[in-house]
Amino acid sequence: MSDIYEKRGYGAGALGFGAKPAVIVVDFQRGFTEPAFPMGGGPMVDAAVNHTVPLIQAAKRAGLPVIACVNGYDSPRAAPHWKVPPVLDLLAGTDQVELDPRIAAASPDVVLMKSAPSLFFGTSAAAILTRERVDTVIVTGCITSGCVRASVIDAFSLGFRVMVARDCVGDHDQAAHDQNLKDVERRYADVIDSADAIAAIEDWRIRNDRS
Repeated sequence: MSDIYEKRGYGAGALGFGAKPAVIVVDFQRGFTEPAFPMGGGPMVDAAVNHTVPLIQAAKRAGLPVIACVNGYDSPRAAPHWKVPPVLDLLAGTDQVELDPRIAAASPDVVLMKSAPSLFFGTSAAAILTRERVDTVIVTGCITSGCVRASVIDAFSLGFRVMVARDCVGDHDQAAHDQNLKDVERRYADVIDSADAIAAIEDWRIRNDRS
């Protein structure tokens, strides 16, 4: 954190987990994870997928919700005015809009298709989490500087405590990844390791098994 932000009160303390967490998985779809596609194949994203699988598995063991999303459109006319032409090829029913096989095998509880950067915009994600009495979301996915950041801000704006699992999110560029994690940490979220997220989930499971 730069001195000027710290001096002005940004990033003071940690939020911590609330009463009940859930895992959200942003855009770990083949179009972003496989090198055969224009936006896919980045090593940081691939590593983030691999770290996310055990986190999903821990949440499933604990009986906590896991919501995944893919970015896709019924037709190009359904897409916003992206300045990223390959995004317009993310059409429903194509290979690029399928979940990465590793994430699919981990069996998220809900898979939503979104048409904007945030997992929450125009989807039922917030309603599902509210129904489940979730107050904390653990954010995973890609791209850190784009759809992950947008989902973090919307989760924050909707009143959730936000935890970003740093090794479960990835970007095309290391500097963009680092800068955006640093910035959301000073404003909206705690940035933690997936091991810490799994430990918090396991602690929640143990406490609720006893009740």
